[in-house]
Amino acid sequence: MSSTTLGDNVAINVESKYQAEQSDPDSNRFVFAYHITITNHNCEPVQLLSRRWLIVDGDQKTQEVEGEGVVGEQPIIPPEESYSYTSGAVLATSVGSMQGHYNMVTDEGEEFIAPVSPFTLARPNALH
Repeated sequence: MSSTTLGDNVAINVESKYQAEQSDPDSNRFVFAYHITITNHNCEPVQLLSRRWLIVDGDQKTQEVEGEGVVGEQPIIPPEESYSYTSGAVLATSVGSMQGHYNMVTDEGEEFIAPVSPFTLARPNALH
């Protein structure tokens, strides 16, 4: 599944995929990977400082995740270039969603939020 959000001239594309080999449905463990590409359409570099995620499973149980950077990095993204990374989430249900935002800063020191629209985490054939 794929979705794209555009905010403050920063485009965020998300692709999520169920990880069957790491999941154990009998134990209510459903593992999902998500691949994010952040593209900077500003005329100056931007840096990703931190992130905040709200993860909701099919039973409406929520997890909030906040922290500096992504996958141990606080990347600087030059104008008209992209930064990509892959991470994951573990749910107790076969369907859920994630949404959130990145806290970014320009070279001029202007901070802004780049929102990530809700995207679906779903085991194949879990949604009809």
